[in-house]
Amino acid sequence: MRNHLRSLLLLPLFPLSLAFVLAAPPQLHAKVIGMNVVAPSLTVERIQKLAPKKDRAAWLAYLKRSEEQMKVDRATLAAELKPGEGAPPQPAEGRGGFGAGMSLRHDDAYWATAPARHIADVIVSFQTPAGGWSKNMGFSGALRLPGQPYAANNLNVVNKQPNDFDTPRDPQWNYVSTLDNDATNTELHFLAKVQALTPGKDGDAYRASFIKGIHYLLTAQFPNGGFPQVYPLEGGYHDAITFNDNAVSESAETLGDAAEGNGEYSFVPADLRKQAAAAVDRALQCILVSQTVIDGNKTIWPQQEDALTLAPVSARNYEPGALAASESADLLDYLMTIQNPSKELVASIDAGIAWLKSHAIYGFEYTGGRGDPAGRTLKPKEGAGPIWSRYYSIPAQKPIFGDRDETLHDDVNDLSLERRNGYAWYSNGEQKTIDDYAAWAKTNSAK
Repeated sequence: MRNHLRSLLLLPLFPLSLAFVLAAPPQLHAKVIGMNVVAPSLTVERIQKLAPKKDRAAWLAYLKRSEEQMKVDRATLAAELKPGEGAPPQPAEGRGGFGAGMSLRHDDAYWATAPARHIADVIVSFQTPAGGWSKNMGFSGALRLPGQPYAANNLNVVNKQPNDFDTPRDPQWNYVSTLDNDATNTELHFLAKVQALTPGKDGDAYRASFIKGIHYLLTAQFPNGGFPQVYPLEGGYHDAITFNDNAVSESAETLGDAAEGNGEYSFVPADLRKQAAAAVDRALQCILVSQTVIDGNKTIWPQQEDALTLAPVSARNYEPGALAASESADLLDYLMTIQNPSKELVASIDAGIAWLKSHAIYGFEYTGGRGDPAGRTLKPKEGAGPIWSRYYSIPAQKPIFGDRDETLHDDVNDLSLERRNGYAWYSNGEQKTIDDYAAWAKTNSAK
């Protein structure tokens, strides 16, 4: 089985052009094919070197706004405390949009209830001066206290490595405003639903918070239409254009709702609708130009890419700069919702679906778990599949896997037990996207 598996997952050598993503040190163990490299931050120096001359001023202005907003956010929080007064503790970490009081899956009557309005009040209280929200927040508890941090801990303290890619510049200021884990966009949709059933002055605070949040998305958007994971910028991979957790497509959807101004979004002012519509167009163009081309053929998208070069970059120690099947399926789902698609958009969708079809894995299952001493492993199984690897290498387009020690592997079974059990290395949700495409293609595909 191991020889068969190796042939399935064999990864050829990487080109020198990707040296900033993967660097293969000498005398590695045979099962290690390379080392992950930390993603660069957005800096003045990189903008001067890498941004097209015509766009340089816009990028420099963006970076300056980010730095100034960070100062405002910090100063505003500090000013809430009296001299010598200690800050209240950080809020408890919850799961925000994943069930800790902020679900959007309720019947219409719910949005007029006292519990819904209480959650909306708590959401408003935790909105940052920039206009966004942190991640992993539970909003069913108390309102934010004066001087209380806007964010929960959000530090992954499990199996931390020296020089961990996810180590924040300031542990007390981490993911303060972010699009990660559905943050900010979920809060905005929740507020829109509550305000629609809270007319008059009772709903004004929700509407004002929503408008502020839309301005946050407009300000956070890069000049080329992408969105970072964290804004104001925090450095490292957080500064990359982030398709992970649908940061780009969810933000485009929220801005699209504001631009259309239908239903619960009808209160959005006309001038802001125009700004939102323009931002949606820029986001779409960013998605289209970000589709990775290999040997002249469109493939799919990376999990995150450098904001200036659009090259795939790493995220956490075990997340390489590579093609990402699940994120790409989500992007394709979004692209297929766009009405009257252009020829360029149709070609992008056709190519992405074709790639997913051609890289489906059959005859294997990823099985086991924490109760199994061997942990999760990829094993042959007749009739199994299709499944897709989370990452595919560039340019080989073969499955690739990372571990916490920054090592990269071509066999998931070579990873540490902790990473095999603690990460979704294979998935099958891509099949639903392929199935949905079949109906979409009847009226839209060029093929």
